[in-house]
Amino acid sequence: MAEKIVNAIVTSLGSLISIPFMKEIIVFLISLCPILELRGGLIAATLFDMNPVISYIICIIGNILPIPFILWLINKILNRMRNSKGKRLKGIAKWLDKKVDKHKGQIEKFGYLGLVLFVGIPLPGTGAWTGCLIASVLEMDKKKSFLAALAGVFIASIIMMILSFGLLSKIV
Repeated sequence: MAEKIVNAIVTSLGSLISIPFMKEIIVFLISLCPILELRGGLIAATLFDMNPVISYIICIIGNILPIPFILWLINKILNRMRNSKGKRLKGIAKWLDKKVDKHKGQIEKFGYLGLVLFVGIPLPGTGAWTGCLIASVLEMDKKKSFLAALAGVFIASIIMMILSFGLLSKIV
């Protein structure tokens, strides 16, 4: 699914890549986005035929940047959305609550190690955004959660670099 979304973004913004640093900006913005995150950023970087090291750095920064904001602010935002008069905001909050309920057992069972693995294993529905959302709702220590999410991002980045840039075939 992420590949299709990234491919659509890259295709639709392809005419902008002649602008200096536009490839890097697009990759950075994709890495910031929930659902796509670093995984999507590295796929986009591959499609843009960017330098793997530069892509890696851009994607790591893009994926890490939202983590503190999620950990320290998401509960306040969710509470406002739940208590909102707008149906759309309540619907988004309800959808996020379902997402948390679906995955929180994995993190509750293993604690911070569970958070590291949840963020680090690049599967659909996992990642720093969802992991930090769950950690925040579970009221886990924010500093430890930040470090666990950071470790998970680095694990995911290594896995995705191997997959995205085909380094595995060069190693083997």
